[in-house]
Amino acid sequence: MPTPTYDPQLPAQCALNMAVQYIIPAIVGSFALAWACDHYIADRKIFGGTTPGTVSNKEWWEETDKKFQAWPRTAGPPVVMNPISRQNFIVKSRPES
Repeated sequence: MPTPTYDPQLPAQCALNMAVQYIIPAIVGSFALAWACDHYIADRKIFGGTTPGTVSNKEWWEETDKKFQAWPRTAGPPVVMNPISRQNFIVKSRPES
């Protein structure tokens, strides 16, 4: 009886088989499920509701865009939203007594 030999390609081949057999179909299936949920909830509106006229009316959108572009743009100095994350503060040590 011949002695079995170790094949260094075997682990890579097993990983490739697993990817082809399980991982790729799982990814494709998750995209299909996400598309189906989006289609039925947003497009078919299975929970009711309608698309607002402000979204579906192109004339309204054009007028709104004109209004936003016509506003005067004035700006002051930049505002730091989170000064702690910038680390621009001074830490004073306590005076020793």
